[in-house]
Amino acid sequence: MTGQPDNQILSLLLDIRDSMQRMEGKLDEFFRRPSPLATKRAQFHVDLAAHAARMDRMDERLDRIEKRFNLVDA
Repeated sequence: MTGQPDNQILSLLLDIRDSMQRMEGKLDEFFRRPSPLATKRAQFHVDLAAHAARMDRMDERLDRIEKRFNLVDA
């Protein structure tokens, strides 16, 4: 009789260990994969940089136009 409870306890402990290993694997996968929010945030920064570069070019063009028509304050 004493052998049977040990086997049940060992069986339960092995089941718990297997379950924890599965959870650890899922957590590892979760942290390795970039979240959709982080991906969208990165794309937003790329788009923002592109708009800033375009605005800089427009500002330069406007400066040239103002100089050409003598619209610049002295």
